[in-house]
Amino acid sequence: MPVFNIHHITKYEYDRPVKESSNEIKIYPYLCNEQEVLQHDVIITGNPDVHVFTDYWGNRIGLFSVLPSHKLMAIESKLTIRTTLPTQLRISFQTGWDDLEREVNGHLQLLELSSAPTIESKGKILEIIAQLNVQQKSIATTVEHCGELIYKQFKYIKGITNIETTVDEILEVRAGVCQDFAHLMLQILRTLKIPSRYVSGYICPNKNGMRGEGATHAWVEAYIPGYGWAGIDPTNNVWATSHHVKLAVGKDFNDCSPVKGTFKGPAKQLLSVYVSVGYEDGHVFEEFNNVELETQPTDPKEVLIDEGFGQQQQ
Repeated sequence: MPVFNIHHITKYEYDRPVKESSNEIKIYPYLCNEQEVLQHDVIITGNPDVHVFTDYWGNRIGLFSVLPSHKLMAIESKLTIRTTLPTQLRISFQTGWDDLEREVNGHLQLLELSSAPTIESKGKILEIIAQLNVQQKSIATTVEHCGELIYKQFKYIKGITNIETTVDEILEVRAGVCQDFAHLMLQILRTLKIPSRYVSGYICPNKNGMRGEGATHAWVEAYIPGYGWAGIDPTNNVWATSHHVKLAVGKDFNDCSPVKGTFKGPAKQLLSVYVSVGYEDGHVFEEFNNVELETQPTDPKEVLIDEGFGQQQQ
């Protein structure tokens, strides 16, 4: 059962003072049997009171405001966590479509998560589904082969997509990063009426070659009848392991964005995000990203800020 020390700093710097910053953070580890929080400290500029509650999806959310004028706001998370997923999969690879229908029937949240949004490229999704030959497979096998198909047929390339890239665009360029692959897999599974949800967190592989180390990561959880929610990472073609640390779940990235909020005042923003993962063997992996966000109007007004605009999940 590995222990990870994860340090995550989101910092906004402004070229002129702003005020009345109201924010929502989803940087608290998800409460589940697969991980145990040993220590977690959240430090925010000005030490504001943070109201923490649990949302519809089971995420812990913090709300806070920084009212005085300021030119910098930093949100720092220092997390020590132990993951407890077993090394051997306990997912049932026997349950099928009839079993799924019985368990989903009448369950409102599962029904909600098995409904695919309308996209222009539905034909391309159906072509992918045809390759999966789902009629001959269990639910777990279908999910596993879907992740494998994305891993093999879509290239992992940073910088060609962004926070607002759609599934239609991913199907066109056939490349992206973990956030894109998670959204694509959700579209496929939901078209098949398999309940599935987006997962935001960290990946902590310690030099074993998995993609996404050092940044916030994204994967998918699919509902497997006879088992429940099972994490699968199409970016790395693996089921979620003890190297995955979960922060939030939801229908898509918008339900899981680590930081978002509003402020008042015209300002150009510089967003910087630092993430480090420390391992029990003493190795530390660090990643730092700087992103200059667009200039705001000259008249003071409420302006949306969101970590996702500059910090796509990798």
